[in-house]
Amino acid sequence: MKLNRKDVEHVALLSRLELSETELDKYTGQLDAILEYIDVLNQVDTSAVEPMAHVLDIRNVMRADEVQPSLPREAALQNAPDAEDGFFKVPKIVE
Repeated sequence: MKLNRKDVEHVALLSRLELSETELDKYTGQLDAILEYIDVLNQVDTSAVEPMAHVLDIRNVMRADEVQPSLPREAALQNAPDAEDGFFKVPKIVE
């Protein structure tokens, strides 16, 4: 599949990106080269490779969930730009 400029314009529109003429030309070539390389990778025989999420054998180390003392409310609020009734006060963002 050959990627063309119209394809890049469409992807830019979906991504809400404004690209200049120079950027469109540049990204068309770069993205086409990436897709060509992916086609090469798709031809590699991976039938003997076990599916994996990571190339290294990594395990998540979990610890017991224990209740511990936390920061006192006054200390947490001491550097807050605005606090009210023991809570952080922030600007309203939802009407």
